[in-house]
Amino acid sequence: MLNEKHRHFANILQNHAQEIGKVVDFDPQEEQLFPFDFTAANKNLAVKTVADTAAFSAWVETVLRQNHCKFGIGGYFENRTLYARSPHFNTSDEPRRLHLGVDIWGEAGTPVYAPFSGKIHSFQDNDHFGDYGATIILEHCFYGLNFFALYGHLNRKSLENLFPGKTIQQNEKIAEFGIPDENGSWPPHLHYQLMFDLEGKTGDYPGVCKLSEEEKYRQNIPDPNLILRF
Repeated sequence: MLNEKHRHFANILQNHAQEIGKVVDFDPQEEQLFPFDFTAANKNLAVKTVADTAAFSAWVETVLRQNHCKFGIGGYFENRTLYARSPHFNTSDEPRRLHLGVDIWGEAGTPVYAPFSGKIHSFQDNDHFGDYGATIILEHCFYGLNFFALYGHLNRKSLENLFPGKTIQQNEKIAEFGIPDENGSWPPHLHYQLMFDLEGKTGDYPGVCKLSEEEKYRQNIPDPNLILRF
């Protein structure tokens, strides 16, 4: 059951939808998104393909090309078996498999924007296999609604000339999709995630949780699709 904060968040965004900017260059009138499924139900994606970053990247690129899509989309609270590829998610008591943000899959170098004005909260290169790689967290206040937005799997150039508190304008380009060598060893994509509370963290916040923690994280992480509106 979602709390009052979620309902207020959704109402504010729906009432002011025309004032929300973009996260990537996508025209829903002219373009289509491919809905990726990274659950166990997807029998077209082999475990050995996911384990090999180059093969996984080639698979994503091929699927997008064959479906004439610039971007693929998906992931909000999706139970993803693919995280078995990295020890980063294989915690001893219970593995982390539940994806907390929305992924936008596309070409390396794809521009990334801030859909609201705000400021840099923090940034960091989470340089571990399977992690975010270059990461930026923005802080926003929209009609009195305070929240944070995490951008993961960026290129390292995106972290240059940043400092906490730096002002960001709406629709300002803030980053680019990174290549596997700088995005945590993933096919190029953006992990976009919202949080009401960062719980004291800087430059990082879990993007995948244990199934047993689902309710806890649902209360803190609203649906990015309310902003993306794809």
